[in-house]
Amino acid sequence: MSESVRAQQFSGTFDSTAAVELAVSDRSGFIENRHVGSAIVLSPEGERVLALGDPDAAVLPRSTLKPFQAVGSLTAGAELDAEQTALASASHAGTPRHVDVVRRTLADARLDDSALRCPSALPADAESRSAVLRTGGDAAPIYMECSGKHAGMLAACVAQGWSVDDYLDARHPLQQHIRDVVERLTGEKVSHAAVDGCGAPVFAVTLAGLARGVHRMATASESSPFALYRTAASVLRSAREHPWAISGPGRPDTVLMETIGGYAKAGADGVMTVCVANGTTVAVKMLGGSVPAARVAAVGALAKAGAIDAATAQEALERADAVVYGGGAPVGRLRPTV
Repeated sequence: MSESVRAQQFSGTFDSTAAVELAVSDRSGFIENRHVGSAIVLSPEGERVLALGDPDAAVLPRSTLKPFQAVGSLTAGAELDAEQTALASASHAGTPRHVDVVRRTLADARLDDSALRCPSALPADAESRSAVLRTGGDAAPIYMECSGKHAGMLAACVAQGWSVDDYLDARHPLQQHIRDVVERLTGEKVSHAAVDGCGAPVFAVTLAGLARGVHRMATASESSPFALYRTAASVLRSAREHPWAISGPGRPDTVLMETIGGYAKAGADGVMTVCVANGTTVAVKMLGGSVPAARVAAVGALAKAGAIDAATAQEALERADAVVYGGGAPVGRLRPTV
């Protein structure tokens, strides 16, 4: 390790001494992995009903920040319909339906694919990926799972007359506005700004603050006297009306939304947020970064808190991406221990 690397000072999330076991996976009757992390559940009134590990430690929300970023784009002037709004908060699979909506957002702002500054990718959806390759296509930013968010950001920049070439710079007016939105909804100051996988700023807040922000969005009213809360309510409504947009047909977050009738959003490296119809909200961070483990732990935490019944929890777990395979056949499962 170089001296320059040794000299760097890093802030960070909670460590292993503060984490608790939230999920395990078994293989042929042997517990192979134990997934540790932190979790918090807020009641419909926003009170803590379950806290495990250290939910007051800072985390990088990753893609669970997308609904907040969508609120930021909309309150900055982006004019998006429900499908476009859902895609602005999505980690989509790159199906033709997803791509068409993203391109419509860009076209409405008089832009095209070349304006996107997210990395190139092939569609995550296998059939869509094969179709692109079969017709001689290649990886492109439009297929990247965050392109809907980026299109929404670009629409806001055009509406405000802000520059579009540097819209991902943390000093850009749009990103400063989004940071303010995050702080207002979470009720706390951003403790660190990092660069997410798509190139956009991602703002560190506590896991409790993340849950608080999602809860406020889930319980906001579109008739609120405050524009921030009217917009927040519209983002969550749009997502619930179009669960296919948030990920894709048959994909875990979309399936979870369809099962619980609420909102679900995963973030890279083991972050998960879920809220049910009455506003009960859970946020999870897995210390080892497993998203499937965070997803099943969130279902387990909601069941433990009484927010979903045993049958709904079982259905959600059965439909989740939680099967362990051996020789091409199921030999175990990932399950919550909350």
